[in-house]
Amino acid sequence: MTLTFAFAANGACDGVKVDVTKARKQEYAPLVASALDNKVKPARVKFITIMENGNWSAAYVSTPVSDDGVMFFQTVDGKKQFRDVWGGYADPSEKPELVSWAKKLGAPQDLAKCFAEEVTE
Repeated sequence: MTLTFAFAANGACDGVKVDVTKARKQEYAPLVASALDNKVKPARVKFITIMENGNWSAAYVSTPVSDDGVMFFQTVDGKKQFRDVWGGYADPSEKPELVSWAKKLGAPQDLAKCFAEEVTE
C-alpha cells in the first residue's frame, strides 16, 4: 500500500505500527462492529489503516452504516476498549486541533500525530 511509504517519508508515523494485516483485520473487525450504534457484520468493516502505539490504537474504517471514521481503542487489562470515534474531513491546517483532540482522549503523542497526518492526507 503506497500510503505506508508516504508516512515513512514524512515521519509523522515513526514509532507507530500502521500495517493492515489479516490478523489485525480479524482482531479489529468485531471491535469496530460492536462499537457502532447500527449493527454491521464484522466482515463488512473495511480498513483504511490501523495505527498502534503502546496500549492505544486507532482504526480508520469504512462501514456500510456510517461515514468513514477513526475509532480509538485503549487496551485495559489485556482487552481493547472503545474510547471514541472521530469522523469527517480535515484540512492540513487542522492538524494541531486533531492532535490535541486525540491527546485529550488519552492517546499517546505519536499516535495522535499519526492520526492527524492520516486524516489530512
